[in-house]
Amino acid sequence: MQYRPLGRTGVQVSQYCLGTMMFGAKTNKVDSIAIIDHALDQGVNFIDTANVYARNESERILGEALARDGKREHVVLATKAFMPQSDDRNDRGPTRRHLLKACDDSLARLKTDWIDLYQMHRSSADVPIDETLRALDDLVRAGKVRYIGCSMFPAWQMVESLWVAKELGLHRFVCEQPAYHLLDRTAEREMIPAAQTFGLAIIPWGPLCGGLLSGKYRRGEGPADGRWQDGKDNFAREATPLAWDTIDMLAGMAAEKGCSMSQLALAWCASQPGVTAPIVGPRTLEQITDNLGAVDVEITADDRGRIDALVPPCSVAVRYFDRANALDLRPHRHRI
Repeated sequence: MQYRPLGRTGVQVSQYCLGTMMFGAKTNKVDSIAIIDHALDQGVNFIDTANVYARNESERILGEALARDGKREHVVLATKAFMPQSDDRNDRGPTRRHLLKACDDSLARLKTDWIDLYQMHRSSADVPIDETLRALDDLVRAGKVRYIGCSMFPAWQMVESLWVAKELGLHRFVCEQPAYHLLDRTAEREMIPAAQTFGLAIIPWGPLCGGLLSGKYRRGEGPADGRWQDGKDNFAREATPLAWDTIDMLAGMAAEKGCSMSQLALAWCASQPGVTAPIVGPRTLEQITDNLGAVDVEITADDRGRIDALVPPCSVAVRYFDRANALDLRPHRHRI
């Protein structure tokens, strides 16, 4: 396991981050704790969750797991806030009212006095960024949060946040968490160059494209209980013919390298310029064991060239990034 700086902070995090979205949902508590223990034993020191995962249960499980044997002291613990926590219309979003309460609630569920990295799960056009940053700055000054970050911010909003933080003398975002994998390289157009320019860590989520790059899906084939059915996932994201062509090529490359396709896809993501730590989100112990085997996979210049030839930089084979940001890309007729 290699360790990399978290942006400009100097904090060292493992080259892969353990994601916990499955914990408390498809993965029960016992299995979730076993996955956490295995990841820690393999050198992972970076764990990401969110208050919305499994209706807060992911945070509760993670808190219980890290409360044992001093494990919390050795983990860079990240969580996120923004998504609705109840039917109350004010119990959501990046407002001061919501964030101060959401942070306290997460601290209680995580059984900890501080959160290493507190991230905005999405951006908002309805709440001025200065309100959000002032609330987050207060949380840092209160000792409840060490660093702050963002997820799925368009590049312009990420840069706007840095400008506002500088103007007002507030703590700034240290990282961005985009959807990013070799079937959707949208983040390379503006977000990743901007993050590199301003020293933000990049922590990609979905590096296996929701399992499509795991190796268990081929053209017209896949498990009956899998997320992808008839070429679409549970969010109606569609695998294009180019995506299947790429998967066919990756299967051959993985066989040549003696690794799994998921390990190849993860190693590619981790080796991309600017990337700090892709988030792996296992459902089973077998999956985390396989995923972390990516540390032994080397991506050569030839590997990169073969992948770039089929899915060039900035290209899209599965519309993942834009769909995750709820962007409607259908053509519209503009009325005058």
